[in-house]
Amino acid sequence: MTFTKTTEESSKYEHLEKMSVQELLANINQEDKTVPYAVEKALPQIETLVTQIVIKMKLGGRLFYIGAGTSGRLGIVDASECPPTFGVPFDLVNGIIAGGDMAIRRAVENAEDNANQAWSDLQEQNITENDVVIGIAASGTTPYVIGGLEACKKNNIITGSISCNAGSPLSKTAQFPIDVVVGPEFVTGSSRMKAGTAQKLVLNMISTATMIQLGKVKGNKMVDMQLSNTKLVDRGVKMIMGEIPVPYEEAATLLQEHGSVRKAVEFYNK
Repeated sequence: MTFTKTTEESSKYEHLEKMSVQELLANINQEDKTVPYAVEKALPQIETLVTQIVIKMKLGGRLFYIGAGTSGRLGIVDASECPPTFGVPFDLVNGIIAGGDMAIRRAVENAEDNANQAWSDLQEQNITENDVVIGIAASGTTPYVIGGLEACKKNNIITGSISCNAGSPLSKTAQFPIDVVVGPEFVTGSSRMKAGTAQKLVLNMISTATMIQLGKVKGNKMVDMQLSNTKLVDRGVKMIMGEIPVPYEEAATLLQEHGSVRKAVEFYNK
């Protein structure tokens, strides 16, 4: 099968510079509406990968995202939000970007072209066979990401991928690939747009479904969330009030004493 980068194909829209602001926004929105439908087609692939992640995490494994540019940044965002949302250790879900932490804010020249660097970056994290590595690359051709997954496979580490081109080299490298084909971007080749949105949606699904499967959500509440600001403390107090018959002040005291909604409710129900 011939590999075609639909993410690099010319936009369906011409003369963008002649459009009004209203026309620009309406057309971008029109394109964005197609993204969830593209993700829907990939649900079976996402399910298969999440199942593998849950199995490994129950054995003490961790999850790693590797990527370059926008893809790398999206992985870091998803990883960094897991501890405050689900109360898990900061190193359970990890985001690694080509070029290191400085690449989070500005591009590092040629970082994504080094096919050996991702494995070196993963080794610094003492990666093991219990871990899972997901390569993220809209194009599906990024050497940093592909090289990292190839090295993982040689070391018996489960690999997944998120790409926005069907039949990409990355998808062929990963054991559990996810292909979300969103088509040409509004601005030709600007894969931070629809492709980035698709990747974010998939990452939301992967981490959220995994954490729920691991028991980090009760009912529909984040009972293990970190109480890092006033808003979250207030949310936690109200969650406790919804679980046990106590007034606000008593719920606040329980939360302060026990440090999480789950522990406060469990203590009360002893």
